[in-house]
Amino acid sequence: MKVLIVLTSHDTLGNTGHKTGFWLEELASPYYVFKDNSAEITIASPLGGLPPLDPKSNEPDFQTDATKRFENDSDAMAQLNNSIKLSTVNAEDFDAIFYPGGHGPLWDLTQNNDSITLIEKAAATNKVIGFVCHAPGVLKNVKGTDGQPLVNNKRVTGFTNGEEAAVELTNVVPFLVEDMLIENGGLYNKAEDWHPHIETDGNLVTGQNPASSQAVAEKILSLV
Repeated sequence: MKVLIVLTSHDTLGNTGHKTGFWLEELASPYYVFKDNSAEITIASPLGGLPPLDPKSNEPDFQTDATKRFENDSDAMAQLNNSIKLSTVNAEDFDAIFYPGGHGPLWDLTQNNDSITLIEKAAATNKVIGFVCHAPGVLKNVKGTDGQPLVNNKRVTGFTNGEEAAVELTNVVPFLVEDMLIENGGLYNKAEDWHPHIETDGNLVTGQNPASSQAVAEKILSLV
């Protein structure tokens, strides 16, 4: 099985002067779900090279067994340091595509034509595609084969308005994931804030928050 993991290249948290990027646990936990099940993993990002890590995700309170394993795994770190350019990948070469979150994707991957095309081609050919936390926001401008938003009439979830308010970034992010999914016709569901929750509709898998990342990866595996 071949899995493509797509990370953000955006490192600026709006006009706050703080850094952002991808959320480490949302990469690390799914990475090992895939790797420990013998998947061949490719990591890509819009700019290639080392994608920016949200520094908050590397603080002690957010460390997990998976993040510690990842940071001590020379092969995993080498893959991360040398992510390939998103413009060079083809959906047809992979069995599944997975997008970790972090706030970064809300700025670059939502507007990135390579990402939009990748997801549209994957969805049109029934590839398994998964997104967790803020990453469902990447679907903002993605269309289905009917020309409607891909999430239209599909069961989806993603980072909640309440969770965004709790981290005090409601007025910093370019849009709220929950609101966007509903506005695009998604059948949005959620658990209590910070509780794990995933939704599956056909080959589309979405997870609400970092606590949902392992479950999203496991569901992806079950669908491939």
